[in-house]
Amino acid sequence: MRIIKNISLSILVLLYLLAGLNHFIHPEGYIRIIPRYIPLPVIANYLAGAFEILLALLMIRPKTRKVASWGLILLLAAFLPVHISMLIDAPLQVGALMVTPVIAWIRLLLQPVLMLWAWWHRK
Repeated sequence: MRIIKNISLSILVLLYLLAGLNHFIHPEGYIRIIPRYIPLPVIANYLAGAFEILLALLMIRPKTRKVASWGLILLLAAFLPVHISMLIDAPLQVGALMVTPVIAWIRLLLQPVLMLWAWWHRK
């Protein structure tokens, strides 16, 4: 089980690092899906990316993993309005991806799974 958990942790760290970097490389797609009622969408996008990178890096060390795990869970909860808005607005074009209602539902329902994944690595 330890090997599986280490592989899972490595994948989780890599995915959040890449996702965080993508906020800086391709900000347009993220800014487009930020609900209008959230102020300063450009800054919100870069903060989200920075937090994803920071929390991914904190997941690497066992001493900071618990805090990072809860931070990821809170960050994913903060992203819920974005996913709900995408569901309401679907279909919509986000970069090269056409977000259909089915894709929007999958993205929304994936949030609790991602939260559980981060929680699993809290120790």
